[in-house]
Amino acid sequence: MTAYNRRRFLDALGTFSATALLSSFSRPAWSRNLDKALHHAEARLPGELAGDEDFWYYVQQSFTTSPELINLNNGGVSPSPKIVQDAMKRYHDLCNEAPSYYMWRILDQGREPLRKDLARISGVSPEEIAIHRNASEALETVIFGLELKAGDEVVLSKQDYPNMINAWKQRERREGIKLVWVNLDLPSEDNDYLAGQYIKAFTPKTKVVHVTHVINWNGQILPVRQIADAAHKQGIEVLVDGAHSFAHFEFTIPSLGCDYFGTSLHKWLAACIGSGMLFVKKEKIPAIYPLFAAGDPKSDNIRKFESQGTRPFFIEQAIGKAIGFYDMIGPARKEQRLLYLKNYWMNAVKDIPKVKLHTSLRPGFGCAIGMVSVEGKKAAELENYLFNEYKVHTVGIEWENLRGVRVTPNVYTTTRDLDVLIKGIREFVKGGKG
Repeated sequence: MTAYNRRRFLDALGTFSATALLSSFSRPAWSRNLDKALHHAEARLPGELAGDEDFWYYVQQSFTTSPELINLNNGGVSPSPKIVQDAMKRYHDLCNEAPSYYMWRILDQGREPLRKDLARISGVSPEEIAIHRNASEALETVIFGLELKAGDEVVLSKQDYPNMINAWKQRERREGIKLVWVNLDLPSEDNDYLAGQYIKAFTPKTKVVHVTHVINWNGQILPVRQIADAAHKQGIEVLVDGAHSFAHFEFTIPSLGCDYFGTSLHKWLAACIGSGMLFVKKEKIPAIYPLFAAGDPKSDNIRKFESQGTRPFFIEQAIGKAIGFYDMIGPARKEQRLLYLKNYWMNAVKDIPKVKLHTSLRPGFGCAIGMVSVEGKKAAELENYLFNEYKVHTVGIEWENLRGVRVTPNVYTTTRDLDVLIKGIREFVKGGKG
């Protein structure tokens, strides 16, 4: 491949306008229709579009949704739009033509443009972004990379994600650090209460506070900045689990005031399964040991956290298409639609006898993720009923003090889908299909 052709290929990995994104492959009808819908939506405010089913129908056509079930468990892993799937397949085929050449000499060169795009939508410097495979890998890089000694305290919540809890417990067991637990009463619409639970746990021995931006079990949004500001006043470092917040609703990483941030890109950014991102504040990089050994573990270069050996380049480079799709829809439109969908079904069931909601309907305290339970019934009973009778895929949650069924729509979800969910919940409360 000539240098000129190589440059052309790498240009194709960058950020696209709506037209360029959709025209980079053949233009099927769904992409032309979406392009038109986006053009007509330009003059409308995000809130006005949130309930416009005609507009979001064209977004739905960008996905290969299953005709056999209604997927309302996007909080686990989100499907990718067709444009991302096609890119991944194309890059995979390319790799298999001559793996060592196309992986290392061609696709690997797309990492720096990709780093810049991730930094752009995060509001940070490219020199603070490392590309990883999921939130667990990103966060554990920091959890195991921080220099802590016996007796040092880490504040975290019982409602945090199990992988992160287990990582901290491993450090506690091996090195004698002390874990200080916060137990949140959720849902809450009181930021002073939420932040205060963390802040009152701080002591002179506290070195790190681990904060989950969006509690994955029920979608509670925590006041990260309020916690971070209080922590920094006491010299405490702040690690944020952003697995369920990044590309879900509008914010930048600097607005959180954190030192470290890890996320999965196969959730709300809708990149391919097995993609993630780590942010480390520039001045903090030298002090963090990489999870996988690098030549100079004390380097100030963010790339030391990417010493992963051979990796799926085709998955990584398809992230660029996911960013393009995210830009095309627009962060504000996406946030408003997701909040609208959550509130649509929750408002429809909140007054049904025995139904209890475990997620706030107010902006700022919840967005797409919602949790519901039925008095006297186990979460698994409602989950199984919805799937067996209506082919609605959700997930039953029983974790600490949170028990219910988590419902997570995405931008391709329609209100018609949610009407089926609503009907299923009503019938379940009545004791079965009427």
